[in-house]
Order: sequence, then C-alpha cells, then structure tokens
Amino acid sequence: MPDELDLLRGANPVPADGPHFGDGPLGHDAERRLNQLLHGSGPFGRRRTRWMWSLATVAVVAVTALALLLAGPDTVPAVAAPRPLLVQAGSTPVPLARMAEIAEAAAADGSPTLRKGTHVQTWSMGMSEDEPPITLPVERVVRWRADATHTELVVATDPRHPGRPVLSEGDGQPRMVEDGHVISEQTFGPSWSDAPPESTPPHDPGLLKAYLQETQYPSTTLTTRELLDAVRVLLDHWTLGAPEDAAVARLLADAGGLRPVGRVTDRLGRPGQAYVHDGQGSRKMLIMDPATGAVLGLEDTATSAEPEWGLKVGDVMDYSAWMR
Repeated sequence: MPDELDLLRGANPVPADGPHFGDGPLGHDAERRLNQLLHGSGPFGRRRTRWMWSLATVAVVAVTALALLLAGPDTVPAVAAPRPLLVQAGSTPVPLARMAEIAEAAAADGSPTLRKGTHVQTWSMGMSEDEPPITLPVERVVRWRADATHTELVVATDPRHPGRPVLSEGDGQPRMVEDGHVISEQTFGPSWSDAPPESTPPHDPGLLKAYLQETQYPSTTLTTRELLDAVRVLLDHWTLGAPEDAAVARLLADAGGLRPVGRVTDRLGRPGQAYVHDGQGSRKMLIMDPATGAVLGLEDTATSAEPEWGLKVGDVMDYSAWMR
C-alpha cells in the first residue's frame, strides 16, 4: 500500500513544474479530492494507521494523537469515548416525513436565516494497531466577516464534564489541560472557492441534493449513508437557516433508510428525535430538533468489533453536535 506521502501526491492536482505551484487557489476538482482524502471516502480514504478524526478536528488533533500513541508508559491516560446515545424508553417515534412537515412549517416566516460559519462540538476517535483507541473532545467556532475573511477558534472542552480537565497537546506531548483551553485561534484570508461547500447552499430539496452530491460524490448517486456524510460537511461550513433546515429534512425523508426510534437527549442536553441508519460495520444516528426539524447531531457507532484496532461493538467512533 502506498505511504501517506504518495497518497497526498496523488490527491494534489497541481504539477510539480506548474507556474503557480504552492501559492495558487485549489480548483473545484482539487477541493473535492481533498474532501475525499479528509473524510475517508474514495481511493485515499484508508491508512495503515487508521485515523477516524472528524474534518473539524483532523488538522488540530492529529499531532496530539500521534504523540499519545508513541509516548512511553508515563503518558497521560486517554479521554474515554462517550457512550452511544440512549433512546428514552416508551417514547413515541416521529416519522421523518412528519419531521419534514414540522421543519417546513417552522420555515414559513423565513427566519432564522442562513449564515456562513459553524459552531460545533465533536468527539473523534483515533485508532492504531499498537495502542487502545483514544477520543479527543473539541469545540470549534468559525465566524465569517463582511470582507470575506474568517476566524477559527478551536478549544479543548467536553460539555459532558464541565470544569474537568481535557486531553490536549502541549510542547509536542499530550497533557491534560483545563476545560476551555485554546488549542488554536487563527484568521484566514478571503476564500477563492465558489464550489460546494463554500458556495451558498440552496433551500430547494432537489437543488440541495445536487449541491451535496457535488460536495463529495460528484460521480455517483448518493446513498442515504453518503447523504448523511454530505450533510455533516455542509453543517461544518454553514449554520443553516429555517428554509435550508426544511430542505435537509425533506431530502432525508425522501431518501429512505432512516428509521425513527424515539426521543433522545443529545450530548449538549437538548431534546431530540432520533433516526437510525444501519450499515456495514456501523450505525449512524441522526438527531433532529423536534420543534424545528433542524439537525442537532450525528453519531457513528461501531456495530462490529475490530480487535486489531481495539474497536469494540458500541464504541462511538464519531459524534458531532451543531449549535447556532
């Protein structure tokens, strides 16, 4: 299998002797391939060391995780993975088609409106053949300005345990830091891209489906599982308005394959309705706001064990909770 450098070279569409090598904007195809590389889809998705970081945290926590896996016996213990969300016993499942109707009614006055940027809490698992899996909880806030520049703040925090120390990096070594420790704070110049997910998402379900397909899977018809992955990418770039929430809800309802299972309380303490999609090796749970139909969270849980990676049935491999 090719090493990491070979995979990155394969994902780079700019020739080595190109006149703008190193400082030119990525084209549409390059952005799609980079998305595939980061999300684990397509030919660049598997590694010998199998990292399963969310897009929001991959660049920030990779060094931390690697240092943790390679450190000696005195390493700080890894943060425990969250347990899968539990459906409230006796709760009544709400069909996804009904949730789409709720979202459409909530969007009647057009507010709230779409905003570029995101506020998301993630728990992402990294796995290695040599060490037990580790999970790092991270909160990320991205805000765009009128001049098309934007800031990104990444903080080590776990709202399940407010005030408790959080695993982070320090001087190249993992260490426990205080809740709310700033991992990075950056400002970026104007974006060069006019392709999804940077371009404005439509609020018509049909047009939104085409938009999401172009985001990650331009050459195939979206399965429900791929559609959920594409919605995750969308929400990592945009805070949706009520019309876009309604379009997402209708699109997911029409896609089929999402089974309503009842009420849950998400990891931020918010009430939600849960919808499950069972796939090979994992189960995806979509959590939606019962009052507005907006997507609150997405959980990916292992349904089969992989002992060589230390992965057990029921381990939460990835979880995202989006806020306004």
